[in-house]
Amino acid sequence: MALEAAFLFLAPGADSGKHRTVVETPSVNLKVIGVKNYADAVQVAGELAAQGVGAIELCGGFGIEGTAAVKRAVQGKAAIGVVRFDNHPGIEFKSGDELF
Repeated sequence: MALEAAFLFLAPGADSGKHRTVVETPSVNLKVIGVKNYADAVQVAGELAAQGVGAIELCGGFGIEGTAAVKRAVQGKAAIGVVRFDNHPGIEFKSGDELF
């Protein structure tokens, strides 16, 4: 049975209902979803966890506060991982903590 996983990336102006795709492999089914801000990420992560996604990785734009918010949203139903940038090139070389 394949791991159900997701990768959430911050992209100002993203529509999480539209900007998404799924990559299926024999061992991992990965949902890739663009979110416009932390509030959107929290909502999407909660929905994913409720659907049985067991691992959610966050892009480097998520700071400590954003990561904590997503972790609270999944209520222990999914493991949360983070790619880390101190200053993300896709969001004005800042952390999402500064923007959201």
